[in-house]
Amino acid sequence: MKTRIKDIKAREILDSRGEPTIEVDVITEDGTLGRADVPCGLSKGEHEALEVRDGGSRYAGRGVRNAVFNVHEVIRPALLGKNSVEQREIDELMIELDGTPNKSKLGSNAIVGVSLAVAKAAANALGKPLYEHIGGAGPHILPVPVLDMIEGGLLAASGLDFQEHQVMPVGAESFSEAIRMGMEVYYKLGEIIKKEWGRHSLNVGAEGGYTPQAMNDPRKALDAEWKAIVELGYQDKFVMSLDVAASHFYDRQEEKYKFMGKKITTDELIEYYIELVNDYPIVSIEDPLQEDDYEGYAKLTSALDIQIIGDDFFATNPERIKRGIDEG
Repeated sequence: MKTRIKDIKAREILDSRGEPTIEVDVITEDGTLGRADVPCGLSKGEHEALEVRDGGSRYAGRGVRNAVFNVHEVIRPALLGKNSVEQREIDELMIELDGTPNKSKLGSNAIVGVSLAVAKAAANALGKPLYEHIGGAGPHILPVPVLDMIEGGLLAASGLDFQEHQVMPVGAESFSEAIRMGMEVYYKLGEIIKKEWGRHSLNVGAEGGYTPQAMNDPRKALDAEWKAIVELGYQDKFVMSLDVAASHFYDRQEEKYKFMGKKITTDELIEYYIELVNDYPIVSIEDPLQEDDYEGYAKLTSALDIQIIGDDFFATNPERIKRGIDEG
């Protein structure tokens, strides 16, 4: 059968930030290749699946040779001869091989790398686009890119507590047009920041967003972004979003958020979000509260009729997702 797995190879590469990561090739019996790499986020939640890193002095401990070893010596022997089309079976087998709740034995980097490479190999062998292989042949809608314009939190040396202040070109007619419009906003925003905050504020953070050092109020960031959008005449084509990463400015001992130089409660932060959503075209907020505040998330979800994303909150963990659904 042409879709059966003939070989699996892994190697260490560098991602866009210069961080070591793993790249995996899956080859089917007819010679079809599926290749995937696994970049990682800089900001991580406590409940996320764990990568396997090497430790030691090489790459300051960030190397992934151990993850590569796990692919070659543990995962590969178990998957050779398996049908790459059977994605669920393959994923469940790797989870069983790992045997830990947080993927700490084989590493989420090894498991995800193989999983995605298997999916790509199967799609290529069947002559289908990856999205169709995963989602079926029904109608499809291209995603809207979420573009990080101004950074704060752990990503940058700015004074902003929120991690990402984003724009979304929802009125674009194609994905390529959305990227073009987004970059035009980025360029215009750079002009505005340079004029109002100084040339030093054109430095960028870990993910490419501007990092105005004197800016510590999210409203200033949102105002600058919206000004760029309006000056380009795109006000009917863009909405806004936030990735707050609130756990990183939450004080667990005091049970308060250290926000804009003050200590505020969950209710006060929720009220702040309500005011922001009323004042700006914000349609999505990611990780608005600390990652274990189920009660707060339920309260915020009922208060705001927008998309609330749980990244650090859910951490792709089925048990946390189920609890979140149960608690509202």
